[in-house]
Amino acid sequence: MEQVILFAIIMAFLISVILAPVFIPFLRRLKFGQSIRDEGPKSHQKKSGTPTLGGIVIVLSIVITTFIITAKYTEPSIDTYLLLFVLIGYGLLGFLDDFIKISMKRNLGLTSKQKLIGQVIIAIIFYIVLTMQDFSTTISIPLTNISIDLGWGYALFIIFWLVGFSNATNLTDGLDGLLSGTAAIAFGAFAILAWSQSQLDVTIFSVAVMGAVLGFLVFNANPAKVFMGDTGSLALGGAIAAISIITKMEIILLLIGGVFVLETLSVILQVASFKTTGKRIFKMSPLHHHYELSGWSEWRVVMTFWAVGLIFAIIGVYLEVWM
Repeated sequence: MEQVILFAIIMAFLISVILAPVFIPFLRRLKFGQSIRDEGPKSHQKKSGTPTLGGIVIVLSIVITTFIITAKYTEPSIDTYLLLFVLIGYGLLGFLDDFIKISMKRNLGLTSKQKLIGQVIIAIIFYIVLTMQDFSTTISIPLTNISIDLGWGYALFIIFWLVGFSNATNLTDGLDGLLSGTAAIAFGAFAILAWSQSQLDVTIFSVAVMGAVLGFLVFNANPAKVFMGDTGSLALGGAIAAISIITKMEIILLLIGGVFVLETLSVILQVASFKTTGKRIFKMSPLHHHYELSGWSEWRVVMTFWAVGLIFAIIGVYLEVWM
């Protein structure tokens, strides 16, 4: 089984590394460059025009690797198809958002309402297929023997979880390599957890994601030659939320995906504070921009967030596997 996992990581990594150099010049020829919002850090204006839509490379790498490895070493299960459905579904939604931004030469793509409707529809389909498999609607609280059966409320939970984490990873994708690195760590942690449960199909998918984003990171690290865009960030957030649900480790995602959670909380707190008191808690949200404006270099912010993400992941795996 260890050889299968290693093979999947290497394959996904190599596919990303091979596809990206072909894809980046193609995006440049089509003038699919990123528009940088004026209200963001001024240092980011130099990134304007950097090719985006790189998330296509990540999604393709994951899909190809998952199908090849599962076909060779096992059989694709309903879990495999569900994970790929969420990945591709949210990826397509992100693609539409990115394409509108590029074609209209603006920083706003789909409206928030349009994006939310798409995210909810995908989550509902995911829930319906799960219920057809007699999937448990209980949620377990880590480090306790407490399990809560949400019943029909589990549908609302799934919608909240998939929508919430796809938006959380989208918010995190604001610096070169930030989401690529933290996502690789988080998916690696869930690969270990799925492996501990002998869920080979979920493990293969998780390490495929890990390998794909690490391969993409070769071209996405500072200074980035390509951005993943919403195509990648929405797909990754939806996928990791789906993994946590399928493995029945929903709550532990709050810890393993702690960086995504903190980034989202910083935005919520910033908006709430400004609307209620007229004052801002952070110099700018999401959180990574606060540290940028505090004088940290972009690379220092990214490395620090990677380290924090790794600590969260180690603690999460330890609590689930060894406690």
